[in-house]
This record gives sequence, structure tokens and C-alpha cells, in this order.
Amino acid sequence: MIDTLKNPAHRAWLVLIVATGITWYLGEVGAAGTWSIVAMLLIAFVKGRLVILDFMELREAPLLWRMLLEGWLILVSSLILLAYWISLK
Repeated sequence: MIDTLKNPAHRAWLVLIVATGITWYLGEVGAAGTWSIVAMLLIAFVKGRLVILDFMELREAPLLWRMLLEGWLILVSSLILLAYWISLK
């Protein structure tokens, strides 16, 4: 088991499974409110970053590719958060 966790993709997979379980739980208990939404968006951001870096293997890619994809993830996450914030007013 310990040898399996030495592989970055396996560690990322384990984090993705745990993060999915947390967001599922938050949905099942009906978690609502600003902090719940922010927590779920943060979890989605972390999951997206793990997919980009480990499963798309961009951790060792040229900086331009990483900046483009991570920048896109930041932009989309920020726009979702902005849309939520505007909806509160």
C-alpha cells in the first residue's frame, strides 16, 4: 500500500476520491450557505488542479502550458464565485 502511494497519480486519485466523498456528503446533508458553497468550489478547484497536473501530466510540462491551463481553471472558478456573490445581492 505504501509503495502504491509513491506514485503521484495514485496519490492524486486518492485525494480525488476523498474530495468527491466530501462534496457528496455536503450535498446529502443539504449544506447551504456561503461557506458551504465556497468550500465546494475550493474542493472543485483542487480536484481540477490535480487532474491538470497529475492525470494530464502537466506537472513537468513547459511553464506556458501549465500557466494556460491553471489560469483557465482560476478564471472559471473566479467567474463562478463572482456569479454566486452577485446572486446574493
